[in-house]
Amino acid sequence: MQEAIILVGGKGTRLRPLTNHTPKPLLNVAGSSFIRHQIAKLMDAGVEHVVFATSYLASLFEEEFKDFSRDLQISYAVEEVPLGTGGAIRNAARLLRGGPADGPVLILNGDILSGVDLRAIVARHEDKDADVTLYLTRVADPRAFGLVPTGEDGRVLSFLEKPKTAEECVTDQINAGCYVFGRSVLDTIPADREVSVEQETFPQLVAQGRRVFGHTTEDYWRDLGTPLAFVHGSADLVVGNVTSPLVERPTEALIHPTAVVDATARVTGGSTIGPHAVIGPRVVVDRSIVGARVTVAEGARIHESVVDHDSSIGADCLLREVVVGCHAHIGADNELPAQLRLACGIRIPSLGMRVSGTATACLTVH
Repeated sequence: MQEAIILVGGKGTRLRPLTNHTPKPLLNVAGSSFIRHQIAKLMDAGVEHVVFATSYLASLFEEEFKDFSRDLQISYAVEEVPLGTGGAIRNAARLLRGGPADGPVLILNGDILSGVDLRAIVARHEDKDADVTLYLTRVADPRAFGLVPTGEDGRVLSFLEKPKTAEECVTDQINAGCYVFGRSVLDTIPADREVSVEQETFPQLVAQGRRVFGHTTEDYWRDLGTPLAFVHGSADLVVGNVTSPLVERPTEALIHPTAVVDATARVTGGSTIGPHAVIGPRVVVDRSIVGARVTVAEGARIHESVVDHDSSIGADCLLREVVVGCHAHIGADNELPAQLRLACGIRIPSLGMRVSGTATACLTVH
């Protein structure tokens, strides 16, 4: 039986306020929760049993899949105290159905969108008789990541901390958040304390001479941990820059059948419009995510932004790289600056926030 573990226990702090009420893997991406895109990809790769390594708002994962009827077994390993990435893997491994001598186990980070061929990485793992195989990707600027140099045969040589100078950038290869473990290797991770798989488990295996290999590809890869990366990843799925079994074909926008979009509005760039949303006349939604039951009034422009469910955007507003929490109300003629995050339930009056000036008369008595 091919099995997998998905690490979904993080709080997603970089995506707040969206993650104040929803774990990051359950956020909507290209018309479905991100975790469902991952599940669909695992099933395409032949996985028959998956274990969710949960912690934050753990019950919501069981709620998400309570009516799941596909041919896949799902188990839930709840992390009661922080265990780190390695500890979370070890905690989830106790629910695997196979024994120590059984086949390799796929492990995915719950916030990575990639085009890697999962069957290919498992095949490489088996061909190399590896203890662990890591999916590695190349990045233009590796200074924000730990580096993973490999030898000519693909064997991992070391795990290096984030480089501080150009001379320390000995490779552009980084850990891409997808691994294949031999089942018996999982049992060597300590079960009684917090363990980092990146800083402890992998370096120790290399130091012990275990067979740790890299699988480096040029496939699409994106960490969805920040708002801008999140909306770009969703848009890339919609337009076909990366594929998912849940997105039937590339398109300019995904609009839910229950949404109402005025004929004069433009929804472009891989945007998604959620259930029962209302998009008014002359509205522009570009490379953005508009949630369920959101209303966007006439002339508003939304670029590379997320508007969470049950919110409203007033007429002639401009949002660019903005996150609007759920149940928020943004009055007319607001111009919201880039990187702004608005808390759930906030209310901004008309003309309450602008980057550029306005000639509107002052209503205060002087």
